[in-house]
Amino acid sequence: MFSLTQFSLSASARSVSVPDVDEAVDSVTSWWNDPTTRDIFVTRPLWILLILIIALVLHLVVRRIITKAANNAINSPGGALPLRRRVGAAKPDTAHSRSQEQRRQQRILTLANVGRSAAAIVIWVWAVLAVLDQIGVNVAPLVASAGVVGVALGFGAQSLVKDFLSGIFMLLENQYGVGDVIAVNDIEGTVEHVTMRITTVRDIDGTLWYVRNGDIDLLGNQSDVYSVARLEIPVSIQADPEQAASVVEAAMQDAVTRPEIADKLVGEATMLGISKFDPECATLRVMVNTLPGEQWGVSRFMTAVILEALHTHGVPLPGTEPTYIRHLDHTPGGENTDADQQ
Repeated sequence: MFSLTQFSLSASARSVSVPDVDEAVDSVTSWWNDPTTRDIFVTRPLWILLILIIALVLHLVVRRIITKAANNAINSPGGALPLRRRVGAAKPDTAHSRSQEQRRQQRILTLANVGRSAAAIVIWVWAVLAVLDQIGVNVAPLVASAGVVGVALGFGAQSLVKDFLSGIFMLLENQYGVGDVIAVNDIEGTVEHVTMRITTVRDIDGTLWYVRNGDIDLLGNQSDVYSVARLEIPVSIQADPEQAASVVEAAMQDAVTRPEIADKLVGEATMLGISKFDPECATLRVMVNTLPGEQWGVSRFMTAVILEALHTHGVPLPGTEPTYIRHLDHTPGGENTDADQQ
């Protein structure tokens, strides 16, 4: 009797629970078939996933294209773009051409890095805006607000924008590079580092100057393509000009063939003759083109060789010739004397 009662109670419970389960299944099915539910849990996640995949693929493809273009420009001498100043036709394999080629390659790599960064910013900003739109965020006010914020930041940080734009144009126009000797804003020294915003220059005293690119109005590059070693050789006004010029020219030709500076020269040295004279000395000018930044070392070496040659050939230098003093005695009652003293 007891088991029959339990069986009847169990059957009654089952008869009550089956409709509840069917109702729950119908409710879940209705919820799943609702277009809003499918849009939130299926369509939008798939669109977000697709957007992220497209952004990732675009990033990789653009990065690869820029890298390949940079490598092609590096491997092709001269390239299709004016990425270096053309001073003539095909260059021989000299120290000068290697120096210019190295600078050209460094500039291409820098421009490639800037291009990759700019492409990544554009692609991922688009991806973020597209994802926000799929989530349901109205991006139109966001873009408008970003424009207003951008204008406000533009006024507040216009010097920063100016520095950045100046750095980009500096790279595009190849105005200077690392290792160049430049004169800018009353500062003269060697460029040690270049960024989009700052150029660091170390002067002859070792001081490291930080120059904002936007503050560069007038710049002189003393080592673009080549530098010039200009020597001013003073000789006594009493020296024979032809002899002095002959000795200086012979010493100059001897100096440029020595291994200490031979590989630092570009072209032939030139004896320009007397550039100026005054009551004490005449100045002979010598000029020679050198590799960028090598003009001072070449000048010091050639000056030492020329000075030694002048001493060897007995060409008088300013301040070394004898000085004669004439003494006249006009004392009263005395005899007038006229004596020369050396």
